[in-house]
Amino acid sequence: MNRRRAVGRYGEQVAARLLGESGMTVIDRNWRCRAGEIDIVARESGTGPRAEAPSSSVTVVVCEVKTRTAGGPQHPMAGLGPRQLVRLRLLAEEWLAARWLPRYGAPPGGGVRIDLVGVLLPRRGSAVVEHARGVG
Repeated sequence: MNRRRAVGRYGEQVAARLLGESGMTVIDRNWRCRAGEIDIVARESGTGPRAEAPSSSVTVVVCEVKTRTAGGPQHPMAGLGPRQLVRLRLLAEEWLAARWLPRYGAPPGGGVRIDLVGVLLPRRGSAVVEHARGVG
């Protein structure tokens, strides 16, 4: 595994841990189709993070993770452009059709939200993590 891929995978692990700590349940990671890849899919529920049955309060969260090392040319939170948001919306629709609807038969009552998690890896110390909800 090359360094860039290892940095990205580490950032996704940090992001998944953050989402779990904030009460979400990660339900899919690195899901791929012809249109691209979703880093993390999580569910956020008003009835508790471990609820199995969908309800009107369940929101599916499609999470894009951007990981950068300190000293890089771009902050991770600046790494998501309009074209990528369009692609993420398409991927969210594809994921719902392939994974959610066959299991539950209806869209999530709380809809779908696209979030961005930025992970900045300093030269020393712990990762700096930002979570922006509803970026697209």
